[in-house]
Amino acid sequence: MVVREWRPGDAADLGLQANDRRVWLNLRDAFPHPYGIEDAERFIAMALEASPRTFLAIEVSGRIAGGIGYTLHTDVERVGAEVGYWLGHEYWGRGIATAALLTVTSHAFRAHGELRRLYAVPFAWNPASARVLQKAGYRCEGTLRQSAIKDGRILDQWMYAILREEWQAGEERAVEE
Repeated sequence: MVVREWRPGDAADLGLQANDRRVWLNLRDAFPHPYGIEDAERFIAMALEASPRTFLAIEVSGRIAGGIGYTLHTDVERVGAEVGYWLGHEYWGRGIATAALLTVTSHAFRAHGELRRLYAVPFAWNPASARVLQKAGYRCEGTLRQSAIKDGRILDQWMYAILREEWQAGEERAVEE
């Protein structure tokens, strides 16, 4: 598994993996469904124009498996960033999302010294995403009740976060092992 910047040539694989209702159900509505090649090209262009580049590709065996990234905040919340990730259905349940999240968590904290916390808000109907976060060292801070709407349903979301000092403690344990 490799986490890397998007490339224009990734559009076909991106479109193939992203055009799946099972994937779309667990993401924000900004992620379209159906997902066509034009959507992939538009997204990759946006990701490559961003500075810093915080939207990244997850590659497995030379193919796009999904995407991961983080959104830096501004103003009083400039010490935090929201992480998000997704994988094509064929890649689910293989530890790929956890490995990618560990990579991006380390990258974000190293690249942005002002960051104190990274967080994610998976839908409460998605325990697999919660397990990814837990395995990457994120802690559940609570439930955001009736905080989202997806596919016409009002949903709870869970708030998971990792603080810089928790990440650093995990990095130190990894070095000692």
